[in-house]
Amino acid sequence: MRRRNLLLYSLLFIAGCTFVTNNTTGSQPKKLRFTVTDALGMEELQRDYGGLQAALKEILQTEIELVPVESYTAAASALQSDQLDFVLTGPSEYVVMRARTNAVPVLGITRPNYRTVICVSANSKIKSVTQLKGKKIAMWKVGSTSGYLGPTKLLIDAGLNPQSDVKILILGSKGLPSLQKGEVDAWGGSAVKYEQFLQEQSLSESSLPVIAKGPLLPKDLFVASSQLEPETLERINSLLIKNQEKILQSLSTVESGKYKGSNIVPVNDSEYDMIREVYKAIGQGNFVQ
Repeated sequence: MRRRNLLLYSLLFIAGCTFVTNNTTGSQPKKLRFTVTDALGMEELQRDYGGLQAALKEILQTEIELVPVESYTAAASALQSDQLDFVLTGPSEYVVMRARTNAVPVLGITRPNYRTVICVSANSKIKSVTQLKGKKIAMWKVGSTSGYLGPTKLLIDAGLNPQSDVKILILGSKGLPSLQKGEVDAWGGSAVKYEQFLQEQSLSESSLPVIAKGPLLPKDLFVASSQLEPETLERINSLLIKNQEKILQSLSTVESGKYKGSNIVPVNDSEYDMIREVYKAIGQGNFVQ
C-alpha cells in the first residue's frame, strides 16, 4: 500500500470525530463500518472502492458504511474505539493494527509479483547487496511494504545494518531517475514499479540490472475488529471465499490493475513476522509489539 509514514505512528487517536455504534441482531450485524487504508478521504474511498462496497453488501447481505480515514494509524484508532468493523489493508499497516488493537486477520489477497528488487546502474561495479556498504540507496516511502521494508529486509539478509551501513534516501518516484543520474548507488523498491519504469522509459533490464530479488511479500488482507462475534467472523470468511470472483472483479480497476490475477486465500498472522523483524531492525520495534 502506498502513503505510509512512520512519523504518523504516534497518532493513535482521532480527534473530534463522532461515529454511530454498530447495531447487531444476534451475531449478524445490521451494518459493517468499512474502510481501506490505502484510500485517503471519502472521495478516493468511493471512487476506488465503491465497487467493493457494493459487492460486500450483496455478498454479506449487510449494509456497508464507508468510513474515511486520514491514515492507517487513524484506522487503528477507529478499530480500537469501536468506530470501525472491517478494513482492507496492507502488510505494513496490519502489523501496527494488530499490535495496537488485536485486529483479527480474516482473509488475504495475493498480489502477483508483489516482491522487492534492488537494482544499480549499468556501469556500476556493484554486483551484490553486500557491496552496498557505505553506499547510498534510494527507496520509495518510509513504512511502504515493497518500497521500504522489503528492500531493507534484503539489506539485513546480506548482513548489513540498515541504520549504519548504508545511507537510505526516501525519494519516492524520483528514486529511479536519481539512480540513472548517478545521484545514488542503488534503488530498492517494488518489482512492479521497477518493471513499469523500464517500460515507460523504453529501457532493458541491462540498463538498470537487478542485483537482488526478494521472495513474494506477505499478502494484503481483510482485517476485522476483535469486538465482532466469532460467528460473524466465520460467516464473513466463508462468504468471501465462496464469492471471491465477485470481490476480485470489484477490485479490478484499483491502481492500474494492482489486484489483477489475485486470489483470496486463508491468512495467518505468523506470515507477517518478516515485517515485524524489519521494524525491529530499524529501531521501530515498539510499534509492532
